Amino acid sequence: MSFAAPLASTFFSRFFRPFSTSPKRSLAPESQARNMSGTQTATVAAGCFWGVEHLYRKNFGNGKGLLDAKVGYCGGDTSSPSYRAVCSGQTGHAEALQMTFDPSIVTYRQLLEFFYRMHDPTTENRQGPDVGTQYRSAIFTHGEEQHKIAEDISAKVSKEWYKAPLSTRILPAGQWWDAEQYHQLYLQNNPAGYECPAHFIRPFPPLSD
Repeated sequence: MSFAAPLASTFFSRFFRPFSTSPKRSLAPESQARNMSGTQTATVAAGCFWGVEHLYRKNFGNGKGLLDAKVGYCGGDTSSPSYRAVCSGQTGHAEALQMTFDPSIVTYRQLLEFFYRMHDPTTENRQGPDVGTQYRSAIFTHGEEQHKIAEDISAKVSKEWYKAPLSTRILPAGQWWDAEQYHQLYLQNNPAGYECPAHFIRPFPPLSD
Protein backbone atom coordinates (compact mmCIF):
# COMPACT_ATOMS: atom_id res chain seq x y z
CA MET A 1 0.00 0.00 0.00
CA SER A 2 1.39 3.40 -0.93
CA PHE A 3 1.16 6.61 1.04
CA ALA A 4 1.64 10.29 0.29
CA ALA A 5 5.15 11.74 0.15
CA PRO A 6 4.75 14.03 3.22
CA LEU A 7 3.71 11.07 5.38
CA ALA A 8 6.60 9.00 4.11
CA SER A 9 9.00 11.83 4.84
CA THR A 10 7.86 12.25 8.45
CA PHE A 11 7.81 8.52 9.02
CA PHE A 12 11.36 7.96 7.84
CA SER A 13 12.71 11.05 9.61
CA ARG A 14 11.17 9.67 12.82
CA PHE A 15 12.26 6.09 12.40
CA PHE A 16 15.79 6.64 11.17
CA ARG A 17 16.87 9.21 13.72
CA PRO A 18 20.39 8.55 15.05
CA PHE A 19 21.07 6.07 17.81
CA SER A 20 23.32 7.00 20.69
CA THR A 21 25.30 5.17 23.31
CA SER A 22 25.33 8.16 25.67
CA PRO A 23 25.26 7.16 29.36
CA LYS A 24 21.86 7.17 31.07
CA ARG A 25 20.90 8.31 34.54
CA SER A 26 18.14 6.64 36.52
CA LEU A 27 15.94 7.76 39.38
CA ALA A 28 15.08 5.26 42.07
CA PRO A 29 11.29 5.04 42.69
CA GLU A 30 11.57 6.45 46.21
CA SER A 31 13.16 9.65 44.91
CA GLN A 32 10.62 10.32 42.18
CA ALA A 33 7.65 11.70 44.14
CA ARG A 34 9.47 14.73 45.60
CA ASN A 35 12.81 15.80 44.20
CA MET A 36 13.01 19.13 46.06
CA SER A 37 11.11 20.57 49.00
CA GLY A 38 7.67 21.75 47.88
CA THR A 39 7.86 20.26 44.40
CA GLN A 40 6.12 17.24 42.89
CA THR A 41 6.70 14.85 39.99
CA ALA A 42 4.38 13.95 37.11
CA THR A 43 5.09 11.25 34.54
CA VAL A 44 3.14 10.78 31.30
CA ALA A 45 3.47 9.02 27.94
CA ALA A 46 1.77 10.37 24.82
CA GLY A 47 3.70 9.20 21.80
CA CYS A 48 7.05 10.50 20.54
CA PHE A 49 8.61 12.15 23.57
CA TRP A 50 10.23 14.94 21.55
CA GLY A 51 6.91 16.67 20.94
CA VAL A 52 5.51 15.91 24.40
CA GLU A 53 8.46 17.61 26.09
CA HIS A 54 8.36 20.52 23.65
CA LEU A 55 4.68 21.29 24.23
CA TYR A 56 4.88 21.02 28.02
CA ARG A 57 7.91 23.30 28.17
CA LYS A 58 6.27 25.79 25.82
CA ASN A 59 3.05 25.96 27.84
CA PHE A 60 4.29 25.56 31.42
CA GLY A 61 7.91 26.73 31.36
CA ASN A 62 9.25 30.22 32.05
CA GLY A 63 7.67 30.66 35.45
CA LYS A 64 4.39 28.85 34.73
CA GLY A 65 5.07 25.99 37.12
CA LEU A 66 7.27 23.56 35.22
CA LEU A 67 10.67 23.46 36.92
CA ASP A 68 12.31 20.64 34.99
CA ALA A 69 11.45 18.00 32.41
CA LYS A 70 13.29 15.08 30.89
CA VAL A 71 12.39 12.41 28.39
CA GLY A 72 12.98 8.75 29.07
CA TYR A 73 11.56 5.28 29.36
CA CYS A 74 8.95 3.98 31.82
CA GLY A 75 6.60 1.06 32.26
CA GLY A 76 8.89 -1.70 31.01
CA ASP A 77 10.64 -4.68 32.51
CA THR A 78 14.18 -4.31 31.13
CA SER A 79 17.02 -2.62 33.01
CA SER A 80 18.96 0.24 31.39
CA PRO A 81 17.00 0.19 28.09
CA SER A 82 18.49 1.92 25.08
CA TYR A 83 16.43 3.80 22.50
CA ARG A 84 17.14 1.05 19.97
CA ALA A 85 15.86 -1.60 22.39
CA VAL A 86 12.73 0.39 23.24
CA CYS A 87 11.98 0.86 19.53
CA SER A 88 12.09 -2.91 19.07
CA GLY A 89 8.98 -3.19 21.24
CA GLN A 90 10.62 -5.94 23.30
CA THR A 91 11.37 -4.00 26.51
CA GLY A 92 7.80 -3.01 27.39
CA HIS A 93 8.79 0.62 27.93
CA ALA A 94 6.92 3.67 26.72
CA GLU A 95 8.58 6.85 25.51
CA ALA A 96 7.68 9.14 28.41
CA LEU A 97 8.15 12.56 29.96
CA GLN A 98 8.93 13.10 33.64
CA MET A 99 8.30 16.58 35.02
CA THR A 100 9.17 18.37 38.24
CA PHE A 101 6.60 21.07 38.95
CA ASP A 102 5.58 23.60 41.57
CA PRO A 103 2.00 22.75 42.67
CA SER A 104 1.52 26.29 44.02
CA ILE A 105 1.72 27.53 40.42
CA VAL A 106 0.33 24.66 38.33
CA THR A 107 -1.65 21.74 39.68
CA TYR A 108 -1.36 18.08 38.79
CA ARG A 109 -4.93 18.25 37.51
CA GLN A 110 -4.01 21.05 35.09
CA LEU A 111 -1.05 19.07 33.79
CA LEU A 112 -3.30 16.08 33.11
CA GLU A 113 -5.96 18.15 31.40
CA PHE A 114 -3.24 19.47 29.12
CA PHE A 115 -2.03 15.89 28.56
CA TYR A 116 -5.45 15.00 27.17
CA ARG A 117 -5.57 18.11 25.01
CA MET A 118 -2.16 17.66 23.37
CA HIS A 119 -2.48 14.08 22.05
CA ASP A 120 -5.08 11.56 20.92
CA PRO A 121 -5.82 9.17 23.82
CA THR A 122 -8.28 7.07 21.80
CA THR A 123 -5.73 5.33 19.56
CA GLU A 124 -4.19 2.15 20.95
CA ASN A 125 -0.38 2.10 20.77
CA ARG A 126 -0.33 4.86 18.19
CA GLN A 127 0.06 8.61 17.71
CA GLY A 128 -0.27 9.79 14.12
CA PRO A 129 2.13 7.77 11.92
CA ASP A 130 4.04 6.46 14.96
CA VAL A 131 2.88 2.92 15.72
CA GLY A 132 4.08 0.61 18.48
CA THR A 133 3.66 -0.06 22.19
CA GLN A 134 6.37 2.52 22.95
CA TYR A 135 3.96 5.21 21.68
CA ARG A 136 1.08 4.22 23.97
CA SER A 137 -0.88 6.71 26.05
CA ALA A 138 -0.24 6.34 29.78
CA ILE A 139 -0.23 8.18 33.08
CA PHE A 140 2.34 6.86 35.56
CA THR A 141 1.18 8.02 38.97
CA HIS A 142 3.25 8.86 42.04
CA GLY A 143 1.06 7.98 44.99
CA GLU A 144 -2.60 7.38 45.74
CA GLU A 145 -3.67 11.02 45.42
CA GLN A 146 -2.29 11.30 41.88
CA HIS A 147 -3.91 7.98 40.96
CA LYS A 148 -7.34 9.21 42.10
CA ILE A 149 -6.96 12.50 40.24
CA ALA A 150 -5.89 10.67 37.07
CA GLU A 151 -8.90 8.36 37.21
CA ASP A 152 -11.29 11.28 37.80
CA ILE A 153 -9.87 13.40 34.97
CA SER A 154 -9.78 10.43 32.58
CA ALA A 155 -13.43 9.57 33.21
CA LYS A 156 -14.50 13.16 32.54
CA VAL A 157 -12.31 13.45 29.43
CA SER A 158 -13.79 10.25 27.98
CA LYS A 159 -17.34 11.45 28.56
CA GLU A 160 -17.09 15.19 27.88
CA TRP A 161 -14.29 15.61 25.34
CA TYR A 162 -13.75 12.51 23.22
CA LYS A 163 -17.11 10.83 23.85
CA ALA A 164 -15.33 7.52 23.36
CA PRO A 165 -13.34 5.01 25.40
CA LEU A 166 -9.75 6.01 26.10
CA SER A 167 -6.73 3.81 25.47
CA THR A 168 -4.80 5.59 28.24
CA ARG A 169 -3.51 3.33 31.00
CA ILE A 170 -3.18 4.63 34.57
CA LEU A 171 -0.44 2.80 36.41
CA PRO A 172 1.84 3.36 39.41
CA ALA A 173 5.18 4.79 38.33
CA GLY A 174 7.94 2.22 38.52
CA GLN A 175 11.58 2.53 37.55
CA TRP A 176 12.45 5.52 35.40
CA TRP A 177 15.31 5.59 32.90
CA ASP A 178 16.57 8.82 31.31
CA ALA A 179 16.73 8.69 27.52
CA GLU A 180 20.05 9.31 25.80
CA GLN A 181 21.30 12.89 26.01
CA TYR A 182 20.61 13.74 22.36
CA HIS A 183 16.89 13.20 22.98
CA GLN A 184 16.73 15.85 25.72
CA LEU A 185 15.40 19.22 24.51
CA TYR A 186 15.46 17.72 21.03
CA LEU A 187 13.09 20.14 19.31
CA GLN A 188 14.63 23.12 21.04
CA ASN A 189 18.02 22.09 19.70
CA ASN A 190 16.62 20.93 16.35
CA PRO A 191 13.72 23.26 15.44
CA ALA A 192 13.19 21.55 12.09
CA GLY A 193 13.16 18.09 13.66
CA TYR A 194 10.29 15.65 13.49
CA GLU A 195 7.20 16.42 15.56
CA CYS A 196 4.26 14.01 15.60
CA PRO A 197 1.28 15.54 13.75
CA ALA A 198 -1.03 14.24 16.50
CA HIS A 199 0.65 16.62 18.97
CA PHE A 200 -1.33 19.85 19.00
CA ILE A 201 -3.60 21.65 21.47
CA ARG A 202 -7.26 20.70 21.05
CA PRO A 203 -9.73 23.52 21.86
CA PHE A 204 -11.98 21.65 24.26
CA PRO A 205 -14.23 23.51 26.74
CA PRO A 206 -13.36 23.33 30.44
CA LEU A 207 -14.17 20.04 32.15
CA SER A 208 -16.96 19.88 34.71
CA ASP A 209 -16.02 20.25 38.37
